[in-house]
Amino acid sequence: MDLPGPPSETLAPDGAGAVIRRHKSAAYVAIVTVGMVVGAGIFKSPALVASNAGSEAAIYILWTIGGLISLAGALCYSELATAFAHPGGDYHFLERAFGRRFAFLFAWARLAVINTGAIALLGFVIGDYMNRVVDLGSFGPAIYAFASVLIATALKLRREGEASDSAMVALEMLGLLTLAAAAIWLEVRDIAPADPGEGSAPTLGGLGYGLVFVLLAFGGWTESATLSAEVKDGERGMVRALVLAIAIITALYLLTAWAMLRGLGLDGLAASDAPAADLMDRAFGPQAGLVLAIGVVAAAFTSLNATIIVGARTTFAAAAAIPSLGWAGRWNERTQSPRNAILLQGLISLALVGLGAAYQGFQTLVDYTAPIYWMFLIASGFALIRLRHKFPDQPRPFRVPLYPVLPLVFTLTSGAMLVSAILYVGAGAWFGIAVLGVGAVLLVWLKPGRAAA
Repeated sequence: MDLPGPPSETLAPDGAGAVIRRHKSAAYVAIVTVGMVVGAGIFKSPALVASNAGSEAAIYILWTIGGLISLAGALCYSELATAFAHPGGDYHFLERAFGRRFAFLFAWARLAVINTGAIALLGFVIGDYMNRVVDLGSFGPAIYAFASVLIATALKLRREGEASDSAMVALEMLGLLTLAAAAIWLEVRDIAPADPGEGSAPTLGGLGYGLVFVLLAFGGWTESATLSAEVKDGERGMVRALVLAIAIITALYLLTAWAMLRGLGLDGLAASDAPAADLMDRAFGPQAGLVLAIGVVAAAFTSLNATIIVGARTTFAAAAAIPSLGWAGRWNERTQSPRNAILLQGLISLALVGLGAAYQGFQTLVDYTAPIYWMFLIASGFALIRLRHKFPDQPRPFRVPLYPVLPLVFTLTSGAMLVSAILYVGAGAWFGIAVLGVGAVLLVWLKPGRAAA
């Protein structure tokens, strides 16, 4: 069923009559979205963009295009989330468009690959930087990763709080603003960029490859659709939340790109392995490295926290529709969260930390998640078009403008990212695809049936 928009309370599809209240503000949804997207990757990706863009102007253009493409996707998701509000988010959209079997495969991918893989890799980002602060040896990153996932999951099992989640995002944004402060300090002292270089004429291939890294940095905002049944204003809340989040993220990314270019120059940024660290070192000296490490850890932990919140809701929605998985499909009214699904997600994430510990950590987990993520994002884009035809009379408080142009732009760019993920991934990707195959086998055994018309 689709949960109605305006009422303050809606029934959860868990077969137990639990009540999901519309109690989250649009501002909170925007905060969770920003926290999910603005992870530790922004401390690295500007260098990869700069090495392919060719000029400073092209760098700013690429980040702006990334924001516009994400905005197009956000408008598509706003229509889906207001017309088909549901704690399953994408799961419910795909169920209505393509049937429950396909939707279950997506939910399995979220539980076993996409979200749990993202949680584990964020744990390794925390581990890599924490091991610089307090060195625990070669297994240090894995130890810190395990601890961070365990702690974050335990906190979410206890409660979800707007104040604490907002505070973490504020700390994350402060880390990026610190980079801007470093660039301004260099400007005040009239210190020239480290290596401006002469640049070169941008090439189509370079711009396209640079856009790959830009869109990777923007990835993750789609998962806020799982909060569509909990946002207070069911008709416009998700629209405001997603548009506000994309605007904030784009502004932060453009500011970060400017700060790194101002401190390091085009060639200096393109050649840097750790541009944020190099900028802080240039502005404030080597002692700033500790401050930066703490900032990166805060950013990664905030993203990890937000991913736990939204990922478990898809598992809850899928499990609620299958009697044999009913335990994971229960809503906890005291914490107003899918507590059992959070626990299950946490256990799988810890297992994937073990995979990362055995095989190259962060890189293996990126390979593990990327192709599956973009595959289902393409399906969500097509779901909007299919649902327009399948349910023409469904109330749609918000309709994506310029239909069908924006949905097609969103779908085609997601397709380009899938191709890039397939071309540049390693062995971890094949493990992720194999795990998705396990989900296909489970489909036969669990027999989730069809979506209701």
